[in-house]
Amino acid sequence: MLTLASKLKRDDGVRGPRTSSPASDSTRRVSVRDKLLVKEVADLEANLPCTCKVNFPDPNKLHYFQLTVTPDEGYYQGGKFQFEIEVPDAYNMVPPKVRCLTRIWHPNITETGEICLSLLREHSIDGTGWAPTRTLKDIVWGLNSLFTDLLNFDDPLNIEAAEHHLRDKEDFRNKVEDYIKRYAR
Repeated sequence: MLTLASKLKRDDGVRGPRTSSPASDSTRRVSVRDKLLVKEVADLEANLPCTCKVNFPDPNKLHYFQLTVTPDEGYYQGGKFQFEIEVPDAYNMVPPKVRCLTRIWHPNITETGEICLSLLREHSIDGTGWAPTRTLKDIVWGLNSLFTDLLNFDDPLNIEAAEHHLRDKEDFRNKVEDYIKRYAR
């Protein structure tokens, strides 16, 4: 199977020294994003949390992949939550676009898939937002942590879910379990 990584290696070998014509060289040009992704995807796959799996629908398009998080503790234990991650051309100057594909009752994820995770913010006043030094591994670990230690009821995106938790923790847990049964199996 041809992947972007093998294509980059093959193209470097075919091109050899930079003596080719400008026209043929420009047709083979690989973006900075794609070069970064080859390294970052290898690092990500080597350091993936045990509760996460990545899937590249097209191995030649490392800029689009899906993440499955299967929490093994807490409110969301037993659920399978799918995320779509798209890395824009301007990466690593801007963060990837991430959306939750699984309907969920969560204070930091809306039922339509928007996610509140500071490192996904391009501009953050608290200094924890996106920076060019961050990687896909940071994104995946951050998303995984939304189900455990980064679960934040004090600064919610889904205010209704956070208020539900404050009002009645047991009923909140029941609704989370209902959503897992209905949408996250």
